[in-house]
Amino acid sequence: MNWDIIDGSWQRINPLCLLFPAGASTVEDVIQAPASTSVQEGEAVTVNCKYETSRAQIVLFWYKQSLSGEMVPLIRQDSYNQENARVDRYSVILEKTEKSINLTISDSQLENSATYFCVLSDLTVRDVTGAAVQKHHRWA
Repeated sequence: MNWDIIDGSWQRINPLCLLFPAGASTVEDVIQAPASTSVQEGEAVTVNCKYETSRAQIVLFWYKQSLSGEMVPLIRQDSYNQENARVDRYSVILEKTEKSINLTISDSQLENSATYFCVLSDLTVRDVTGAAVQKHHRWA
């Protein structure tokens, strides 16, 4: 069973429902599409995110907001990294020339029913005296 919003409340249905806000950002601007999608469990799903920034070095994040409201960091991609990030069933493809980062969830499961946020941040480093301190979320 899966979840979808029906008449303003979450209801169990057969397809998996993923919601994507029109934009979410810590710096500059991002646009996500589609607004929502439904897939069957086991299928792959891709969420598109376009961003606008004048900065050369950025970090892009994907977060998941579960049905309970908890924000869960999924994956990050540094613009200077040549390899696209992959964590478990989550992977991203960063297209710098198109200014887009697409999140793919392979083998989607019920626990993937959530709202997904694409977040853009700069790579500002402050007071380097032996270790760099970055302005964004620390990742393991």
